[in-house]
Amino acid sequence: MNVIIIEDEKPAARRLSRMLAELDIEVQQMLHSVEESINWFQNNEHPDLIFLDIQLSDGLSFEIFEEVTVKSAIIFTTAYDEYALKAFKLNSIDYLLKPIDEDELTIAVNKFKEHQPIQSNIQVNIDDIRKLLINPVDRKYKKRFTIKVGQHLKIINTEDIECFYSENKATYIHTSSNRNYLIDNSLEYWQEELDPEHFFRVNRTFIVHINAIKDIVSYTNSRLQLKLQSYDDTEIIVSRERVKDFKCFIE
Repeated sequence: MNVIIIEDEKPAARRLSRMLAELDIEVQQMLHSVEESINWFQNNEHPDLIFLDIQLSDGLSFEIFEEVTVKSAIIFTTAYDEYALKAFKLNSIDYLLKPIDEDELTIAVNKFKEHQPIQSNIQVNIDDIRKLLINPVDRKYKKRFTIKVGQHLKIINTEDIECFYSENKATYIHTSSNRNYLIDNSLEYWQEELDPEHFFRVNRTFIVHINAIKDIVSYTNSRLQLKLQSYDDTEIIVSRERVKDFKCFIE
């Protein structure tokens, strides 16, 4: 079968591709934005199956279907709660909650294979997806971290965290008390676990808390530079492709 992945986080896309390879499925193409996806669909034969993230770096994935008629089956990959997805579940093969579980991926792929002979011209209900994104069901996000400091365990609430950052393949948190702590897992992992009303991933290296932002300064190439309350070790630049979403985040 011909399969593509549309996912703005490249490490997550590569991980999904490796998981599919273990199921003897080769990914034909990996796309990372709305614009790139539209261009690809306009110039290539549509695949049998799409693994589709909902929120991409330059917008929401339903914008793709407003520009092109996609004739492919779809498996959504999303961080949204399963009950919120009932609104459009029947219009897709399946959905997978991040981080994607191997067994659930296998079930979703098998479901596609079972329906493939009768599958034709999947119509995505854009209005249902739009409602989902505007009014997502409440879900539990990470509230606190327990950090080992010597022989002690320190509890750090997320409201006391100014930013998450990666350095030398490790992940750290920086607190309002101007301290840095090493934590497990990658920024990609924590991006899915943090409340999007309070935290925003501004680039590949930083996730910032909205209450920690002290100043926002125009920067070169239509980017923005952030000044935080205490963190000043490295420049924090909002990447150009995320500026639009960041402005929506702070409004």
